[in-house]
Amino acid sequence: MKQNKKGKILIYTGDGKGKTTAALGLAIRALGRGLRVLIIQFMKSPERTYGEKIIFEKLGVEIVQKGAGFTWTKTPEEHRQALKDAWHFTKEKVYSGEYDLIILDELNNALSITTFNIDDVLPLHEVLQLMVNKPHHLHLVITGRKAKEEVKNKADLVTEMRLIKHYYSEGTKAIKGIEF
Repeated sequence: MKQNKKGKILIYTGDGKGKTTAALGLAIRALGRGLRVLIIQFMKSPERTYGEKIIFEKLGVEIVQKGAGFTWTKTPEEHRQALKDAWHFTKEKVYSGEYDLIILDELNNALSITTFNIDDVLPLHEVLQLMVNKPHHLHLVITGRKAKEEVKNKADLVTEMRLIKHYYSEGTKAIKGIEF
């Protein structure tokens, strides 16, 4: 079988659990094959500690939280500024050509925000341009709920995680080591 050298665009979306988990598993696989990996988390705040950050830093992988945290804990302007900074950082890193795999964790969530205007700080048309104009070899993974149709249409692979049953509905809170 002939190896394809063109980087792929993979989307993990849907209401079920496992989008980030799938992307991080892919990062582990890529690292095992010697690929240069970067993980950018759009919604998670650098003020909190996440299990994936702990382990990827131990492995020497750049993982960056660029978000302001939960949308209800900060002002819309704080979120807008965080998203603006995250998007600027993302474009710089993607177009640098330094990486073989970049994960844009929860970018879909950011693009689907409706409680405040984000299009001027995270323009959908720029995301679509980045998907088309990324370095040829780069694999790009985009996670998060509510992936826009335009984003899915530009992807090579779209997987939807579908919620069947979740312990949150029984009142269980996020579990350390499972959700964060």
